[in-house]
Amino acid sequence: MGEHRRRSAQTTGKLFFLSVVQTEVPPLFVVEFLHRVADTFQDYFGECSETVIKDNVVIVYELLEEMLDNGFPLATESNVLMEMIRPPTILRSVVNTLTGGSNVGEKLPTGQLSIIPWRRAGVKYTNNEAYFDVIEEIDAIVDKSGTTVFAEIQGVVEACVKLSGMPDLTLSFMNPRLLDDVSFHPCVRFKRWEADRVLSFIPPDGNFRLMSYHVSSQNLVAIPVYVKQNISFLETGSCGRLEITIGPKQTMGKTVEALMVTIHMPKSVLSVNLTATQGSYTYDLTTKALIWTIGKLNPQKLPNLRGSLSMQSGVPKPEENPSINLDLKIQQLAISGLKVSRLDMYGEKYKPFKGVKYLTKAGKFQVRT
Repeated sequence: MGEHRRRSAQTTGKLFFLSVVQTEVPPLFVVEFLHRVADTFQDYFGECSETVIKDNVVIVYELLEEMLDNGFPLATESNVLMEMIRPPTILRSVVNTLTGGSNVGEKLPTGQLSIIPWRRAGVKYTNNEAYFDVIEEIDAIVDKSGTTVFAEIQGVVEACVKLSGMPDLTLSFMNPRLLDDVSFHPCVRFKRWEADRVLSFIPPDGNFRLMSYHVSSQNLVAIPVYVKQNISFLETGSCGRLEITIGPKQTMGKTVEALMVTIHMPKSVLSVNLTATQGSYTYDLTTKALIWTIGKLNPQKLPNLRGSLSMQSGVPKPEENPSINLDLKIQQLAISGLKVSRLDMYGEKYKPFKGVKYLTKAGKFQVRT
């Protein structure tokens, strides 16, 4: 590449994270590091925004100094970084201003000197606990007749592990074969996964993402709700009609919550006059967004929204109907069917508290009309 430099950028909100590389490097390696930088700022400051970075520019520089050593990623685990560079507090900021001190720790974290750099040594807890959240997002496109055109699941397993000593954990699934494109935290022993489809790892201390995965086989993706809809615009006159009913489909007996419908109407729709049997709706005249907030879905009394649309006169009928975008949550259900069968601990003698929670939510869930 000579003197030419390549750049890789990662956005978060309205921020762009940029890295400069001088030699050939796998793009995903750089993108993953930029994700780690953004996640670390989120952990330290509670949010990742331009204002927060400006207010904490010294700590940002200190973090980047530790995360990159001569251009190579070094310490990228939040719990290790927090030992080296203390998170900001109002009291600490005042003391540092008066004394000229800094947030940099005096000692190198013990984990940095071991073969397990993501975990500090000598961890002690009164209550030992390990909790895992299996969170799945459905991306789907459903056509007017209710047929699934496209569907896939993006899933993650988030962990909160507060265990004393140096525990060695094994997490087993009832049906791991349905997972595609699995990505692991560095603590996971990949050869064990390849051989037995079991997660074997010495966990970091605190919160971390254990793995992310993808389910792309459309026949494995259950669609949790169905939508009966009719949106029509009259050829003549200045009005249209809308009726939407939503019901449960494949929810495995669980309740659909936080149900919300968003429709971006054509520009020619001036106002709406609708009646909702459940929840409430708003229509923004500027963005032309109709938002129907339903809440919990009651299978015995399906929510319905119906009424008329006032159109701009003298304007041709819209060429195509707007799509319906759904947002929803289902507690205690992984829509892929993934289930944790057991969690075992080795290397320590105490019995920890263990728990697994499941959550399904809509990603980009669209119904065509």
